[in-house]
Amino acid sequence: MAVKRKVVKRKPDKRVQRIRVRNSNRQLFRMIRVMCFIGTLVIANVLFTMVTKTHIWSGESVLNSKVSSSIVNTTVEAKRGTIYDRNRQVIAQEVEAWTIVAYLDDDIVDENGDPDYVKNASRTAKKLSSVLEDANKKNIEKILKSAMKQGLSQTELGTGTKRLDEETMKAVKKLDLPGIGFIGTTNRNYPTTPYSSTLVGFAAFDEDEQRVVGKMGLEQSMNDILAGEDGQVQYQQTVSGNILPGTTTVYKEAKDGDNVVLTLDSSLQSVVEKAMKETMEYNRAESAWAVVMEVETGKILAWSSYPSYDQNKHKEIPSYTDAVSSMVYEPGSVMKPFTYAAAVDTDTFPYNTMYRAGSFEYGYDSTTNKINRVYGANTGYPTIYDAQGNDYGTLTFEDGLAFSSNVGICELLANYMDYDSLGKYLDRFGFFQETGIPYVTEGVGQKNVGVPMDYLRTGFGQSSSITVLQLIQAYSAIFNDGIMVRPYVVDSIEDAKTGEVIKSYKTKVQGTPISKETANEIVEMMTHVLDEGRSGERFKIDGVSMAAKTGTGEIYDVDKGKYDTVNYTSSVIAAAPAEDAKVLVYWGMIGPNFVNYSAQQFQDIMRAALIAYGVSSAPQETEEEEETEKWETYTMPSLVNHSMSYAEEKMKNWKCQIVKIGSGSVVTEQYPKEGSTVSSGDRVFLLTDGNDIKMPDMKGWTRKDITAFWELTGIQIKTDGYGAVVSQSVEPDTAISANSDITVTLE
Repeated sequence: MAVKRKVVKRKPDKRVQRIRVRNSNRQLFRMIRVMCFIGTLVIANVLFTMVTKTHIWSGESVLNSKVSSSIVNTTVEAKRGTIYDRNRQVIAQEVEAWTIVAYLDDDIVDENGDPDYVKNASRTAKKLSSVLEDANKKNIEKILKSAMKQGLSQTELGTGTKRLDEETMKAVKKLDLPGIGFIGTTNRNYPTTPYSSTLVGFAAFDEDEQRVVGKMGLEQSMNDILAGEDGQVQYQQTVSGNILPGTTTVYKEAKDGDNVVLTLDSSLQSVVEKAMKETMEYNRAESAWAVVMEVETGKILAWSSYPSYDQNKHKEIPSYTDAVSSMVYEPGSVMKPFTYAAAVDTDTFPYNTMYRAGSFEYGYDSTTNKINRVYGANTGYPTIYDAQGNDYGTLTFEDGLAFSSNVGICELLANYMDYDSLGKYLDRFGFFQETGIPYVTEGVGQKNVGVPMDYLRTGFGQSSSITVLQLIQAYSAIFNDGIMVRPYVVDSIEDAKTGEVIKSYKTKVQGTPISKETANEIVEMMTHVLDEGRSGERFKIDGVSMAAKTGTGEIYDVDKGKYDTVNYTSSVIAAAPAEDAKVLVYWGMIGPNFVNYSAQQFQDIMRAALIAYGVSSAPQETEEEEETEKWETYTMPSLVNHSMSYAEEKMKNWKCQIVKIGSGSVVTEQYPKEGSTVSSGDRVFLLTDGNDIKMPDMKGWTRKDITAFWELTGIQIKTDGYGAVVSQSVEPDTAISANSDITVTLE
């Protein structure tokens, strides 16, 4: 049984109480003594300063303007986060920088006791501007003289003298100018610029915000993530800038910005940048682009949009439009596989069925909502032709894709598919809507299928407009067993100090617009695009299995209200290996060279892409392969009434073929006419005053060339087929006249 105990409260012993009181009094006394001591020091400091006129911390006279102190509230800049590629190679980083400051107080001396201030504003400005590329001599001189007049002890010197790199800072130091010093600061640096300049963008010092701010691309859209949060500090300093000891108070700690890791591969990106420079230069292109994407994940391994710029200087931005994400365009024949996919997926594709290529004339019955092909009738609708006037004769629809026949698309849409099918499938493929790629600004494009002409033209990549991002997303479904994935370029966001992943991005499936079986059938058809004599033959890479599609698109000029007759879109999209696609490459450009451009740049990118992904079947270019020649354009001079030797001299450096007609020595007519544009590979026809005309070797001639010869000579040439001349009924160098019977065959 538990025993209850009585708790007895005892009164404290009086002796113990007295001891506690005594101890408390002693502690209080000690605190009072410390406070009195501190107060005495403060009073002594004040009295000492008042009597001696000397600052107790520095030992200097308080009457000296260089020592007089003031309270400074300042911002401590957070370090901006670094942008890395997928292998932790630096794309953008914060680096140490220096801003020039000019000291003007004539009491300032250097360590040897010699005067160390700016005496001669004009001389100083002249010397500085000699090594500072972006600085203006007159501006520096004006700032110096104004500061001197105001009696300032120091001043900064304006544009071109701030946030200098180490090399420039050392160059200024070598000038050994009196009164010129530096203030340490930071700047944004891009080690391998240009590096996907429109995507990554750049950050620069903002005078209004007084900090480095993202101005374009990911640097701008991710600015809040990269910038961090600045801190706040208060301290007391002398006029000369020295902080007085013991006066610094931190009110808010700076929080550095987070790091960003991209999916890009720097080794591959460098190959792409080189290829894009060549594309622009060799083809006189207005713009160009290239994207490499992992088919199964949507990770972007390389992204390039040209024209580009130096991200470290960003003086001139040639274009703020990113050709990959925000440009909307009519892509041309790279859209044809989606029309084929819609036909296959709806079980309306006519396997092993023939159709007549060349031209497509049609009418429309609004009561049945049907387009009907007609022959020789004027229906009011414009005739649709295969590209460049080609007539491939009778083709199967499977071959129609390989030859890139516009008429084959029209036949599918008019005679086999339901009118509404195309628009529905284009929506399912994600066209005419944003992909939702994180942190990237996107265009949308426009679907135009409401009237028969636009409906048919949309089927082969005209009338309706899209973006490159939409296209590669849609192609992921074709190359990935019908599964469509969203492209993405930001892999993760990390804490700059701990390396902890704050947020990561993964593959996002956008849907399954077509079945696996349909996707595999389209891939099989696309492998034949690279066959000999087909539209993509030039892009073939020995040893690499690819499925591909080429595209040439017209560009609508909004200002003129019609399609451009000079510049076109030229592109190719391909995935490899074809039997199990891993990487997708889309290369394209806008410019006048849409016929004779080289495939070299695309091939270089595809080889590098396969290596970056780890696919072994990526043979390198052999030394025997010829270097790509630059494609050039020329303005045709007036050659009529000039000698042939004069004409040949005028065109001696042209990459053109001069065709002399007649035995004379003086030019009587010419084609093209004066002022016309002539491109690499074109033929220039010169009719002379001699009567003896001989049959030229017409192999490789186009209908345009044959027509020019006919018009200049009056000699009729009968043609059979379309394409380029492969044979002729009259042997070269045979004398001919207006009575000659000449036939050439084109294929």
